[in-house]
Amino acid sequence: MSATMLQVAEGLLALPGAKHLPHTYKDPISNLPTLPEAQVSDSSIPIIDLEALHGPRRSDIVKQLGQACQHRGFFAVKNHGIPRTAVSNIFDTTREFFHLPKEERMKFYTPDPNSDIRLMNAYKDEVANVFVARESLKFHCHPVENYVNKWPTNPPSFRKYAAEYLTNVRRVEITLLGAISESLGLERDYIEKKLGGHYASLNYYGACEQSDLELTYGVRAHTDPTIITILLQDDVPGLQVLSEDKWMDVNPIPGTVVVHVGDLLQAISNHKFKSLLHQAMVNCEKERMSIASYCYPSSDAMIGPPKKLIDNDHPAVYKDFTFKEFSEQMWKVITFTDTRLDSFKCSTA
Repeated sequence: MSATMLQVAEGLLALPGAKHLPHTYKDPISNLPTLPEAQVSDSSIPIIDLEALHGPRRSDIVKQLGQACQHRGFFAVKNHGIPRTAVSNIFDTTREFFHLPKEERMKFYTPDPNSDIRLMNAYKDEVANVFVARESLKFHCHPVENYVNKWPTNPPSFRKYAAEYLTNVRRVEITLLGAISESLGLERDYIEKKLGGHYASLNYYGACEQSDLELTYGVRAHTDPTIITILLQDDVPGLQVLSEDKWMDVNPIPGTVVVHVGDLLQAISNHKFKSLLHQAMVNCEKERMSIASYCYPSSDAMIGPPKKLIDNDHPAVYKDFTFKEFSEQMWKVITFTDTRLDSFKCSTA
């Protein structure tokens, strides 16, 4: 498997149809703006108060959330209810895992994209001539009891702390999806009923030499083939999003997680919500960690805009398709952006 295909497999872990399909490769990333410095965006990050969704201000918060999805493609969530100890513990165990000897970490390496757990190493992308510095451990995590026995036992705390954090994230996910459904004018459980897979990625970015920074990325620009992605950052900056054709820093805000729109939510919303193009940069002084939680539908879930979102003024942008069909198409035509959805567009769109 080439370096480029390693990156693809990293983004499409264990999706249906990952094997035995001939593919072509498209890389629209080369057409994106490359800016020497990103615009700092701390003050303009939409912040959603998750706790307020359970009170009398719910309708206001749902509206704020919908506006963030529509106009920005991402938002930060505060008062999410994930205990501070759970956050601290998952970072501690992530750091311990990636500080283990390489031979210990490599026990989880496999070229099989259908594996329930998979270590991804840093590599050079020969196509773009850049070094992608992220190391990550990706694994299925819902329901926890179905997968926990496949997770690492070194460090000894791994299974306990990963289960604790990911159980809390699942609760946050369900709450957010209910509010997102309502923001589209749908029943609260509309998206939740489609849920199936859920997996996590523990990401580690080692500090790199200053001289290497021009050619080194943490992760190259991409959108996620998910409904939503929930990202927990440590205190080291690195996340950037594309906004108005400019890369903007999304620096960590203590006590929050970052949530962004994935390709599948773009389709469900009839393109009202736009999948977020984002990337991760490395730091020349400090190591960086993040924990990503990816939300997927079940294989037979029907994706595409519900009839309630379609009328004469808002014709359907996408036709109905199953998640299995979507994931199989991703492996036939490899791309890193929401162009994954192009083959599911209506002929009149």
